[in-house]
Amino acid sequence: MTTETSGGGAVELLVGGAWLAVCDPARLAPGRGVAALLPDGRQAALFRDRAGRLYAIDNRDPFTGAQVLSRGLTGSAAGRPFVASPLLKQRFDLVSGRCLDDEEVAVAVYPVRSPA
Repeated sequence: MTTETSGGGAVELLVGGAWLAVCDPARLAPGRGVAALLPDGRQAALFRDRAGRLYAIDNRDPFTGAQVLSRGLTGSAAGRPFVASPLLKQRFDLVSGRCLDDEEVAVAVYPVRSPA
């Protein structure tokens, strides 16, 4: 996760070496996720925390294969922001993508930037 400022009007993800506009920043309410479809068919889950920091991880829950992480509950553990899968409740660190409940599992993270 990287939060930068972009010159455009949309939240952007770095995908395949290029910045991709994915959503209007007004769609990102603190504590609620938004799913974005990427050009290769994958999905990203975007989150904004109460301090305004943005995070983007893969939306696919690796334990079930379902595209649901954007619907998970957000929280923090030991000062690290996470999202808990709405299905089996595994927690994924929003910065590293690492599963906090099974250290052998992780999801992809995307650098993200927002408009100035």
